[in-house]
Amino acid sequence: MATITVAAIIPTLNEESSLRRNLPGVLSEADEVVVSDGGSRDSTLRLAEELGARVVIGEPGRGPQLNRGAASTVSDALVFLHADTQLPDGALPAIREVIASGKVGGGFQVRFDTNHRVMAFGGRLVRLRTRLTRSPLGDQAQFISRTAFDELGGFREWPILEDLDLVQRMKRHGEIVVLPLEAVTSARRYLEGGIARTVIVNWLIWALYLAGVSPQKLARLYHPRQNPTPQAEAGDRPKT
Repeated sequence: MATITVAAIIPTLNEESSLRRNLPGVLSEADEVVVSDGGSRDSTLRLAEELGARVVIGEPGRGPQLNRGAASTVSDALVFLHADTQLPDGALPAIREVIASGKVGGGFQVRFDTNHRVMAFGGRLVRLRTRLTRSPLGDQAQFISRTAFDELGGFREWPILEDLDLVQRMKRHGEIVVLPLEAVTSARRYLEGGIARTVIVNWLIWALYLAGVSPQKLARLYHPRQNPTPQAEAGDRPKT
């Protein structure tokens, strides 16, 4: 049986420092690596090209950026990786094994890149939620077979919650797997915005979404001081 090839797609908007830390490790393992940029003004593009990633450019917004990145690849499987999330050791072989077994895709468990006691507790809650719901989100390096991604029509081009929507559709499409390996993701949004406030807003958004409120309306809650559009920044997202 031929080896499953894996493409990593990384949406960016001013993510120079995160790429400097995390991109070399992805490049060393994935068969294709695409940085899908939404208008960075720092050295994100130059750095990505210097390190050896393919770069695609377009309007900002996670859904559109991820779809553009996926469209530029030919691999059998796709892993969608936030720039500030680090894949665990052994991630790519694990993805290949899952896709080769005929499953739709999945994601990883997660921990935060800080020793802050509250965030450590939050990480445990995320791991529990993931086990109970089987719904790994964007910070957990969602992955999917190329066939399933194309059949599902890719990501919705929403301002927020495109990762939750995709995993919900994946579960209806076939079997997904939550791998026990832990991706390491940044706690910066919690620490900058206030841990309690960020958690409350995130859970409120998810609850309202599940109750039927549109992502377009919820973006106003997530960006209360902005005029939200489908071009929400790639770095701005409800954390897991």
